[in-house]
Amino acid sequence: MTTLLITHPDGLNHVTPPGHPEQVARLEHVWAALNAPAFSGLMRAEAPLATDEQILRAHPRSHIDAIRAAAPTDGTRSLDADTHMSPGSLSAALRAAGGNVAAVDAVMAGEAKNAFVALRPPGHHAEATTPMGFCLFGNVVIGARHALEAHGLSRAAIVDFDVHHGNGTQDLVWDDDRIFFASTHQSPLYPGTGAAHETGAHGNILNVPLPPNTGSAAFRQAFEGLVLPAVDAFAPELILISAGFDAHAADPLANLNLTEDDFAWATARICDLADTHAQGRVVSTLEGGYDLQALAASAAAHVKVLMEHSG
Repeated sequence: MTTLLITHPDGLNHVTPPGHPEQVARLEHVWAALNAPAFSGLMRAEAPLATDEQILRAHPRSHIDAIRAAAPTDGTRSLDADTHMSPGSLSAALRAAGGNVAAVDAVMAGEAKNAFVALRPPGHHAEATTPMGFCLFGNVVIGARHALEAHGLSRAAIVDFDVHHGNGTQDLVWDDDRIFFASTHQSPLYPGTGAAHETGAHGNILNVPLPPNTGSAAFRQAFEGLVLPAVDAFAPELILISAGFDAHAADPLANLNLTEDDFAWATARICDLADTHAQGRVVSTLEGGYDLQALAASAAAHVKVLMEHSG
């Protein structure tokens, strides 16, 4: 088996206002990094459009209808101060969600050991009925619910190491004891959620807030001491990763001091748990990361580890 890279040109058609950090160039830099010779062994596929049925596993019909209605025919439309849509945004968002579904299908079928979905807009801030934080749909949760409901799994875990708390993911899985959600994130920082006492209706959420200027050693200690044992105890049959790379020291939107080596280390530890509990099945999805060079280097380091664990 191998590692599957899922992406689509529609990801370039989600155009944000000039100067916005969640920009088209993010995906272009990730693609360039993953087109290097070291990644010639990747299996590659284009993301399908998510169906309404798939999105309805995470969001009510009213949310889908509202996003469709907000899509402009020209220019950009602001859903809030940070979150915008252009004429290509709806298809890009449907590909990002559909890419997660397709990645789950491929990994569950044994066509790939693991997968990385390189698309945008990101998803972990999208709450059940509220697009926010650059996000329209809860891409990773849509993938997790697809694994549970279409493939008959009983337990899936989501590990989120984006520098911002995945409030949307937390909102969507709060009452679902089949999904364990673990998040490391800077606090205080947008969106202001993710306190340690937020544990979900079934104790199925673990938040590990990190103070500004946290570096590699403290991050790894928190990850190894809290996140990994909790995921291990849950014994998931599939692990999904919200792979945000904005905890990098170079990122302009936050103040953690991680490097691409830290993301590679965390990825390897997650893959080890997947080998133990989930037949190695990992589906990772791009979330944040706003320094273009750091994003490209971190995504490359992340995918390299996925490939090393896909044999």
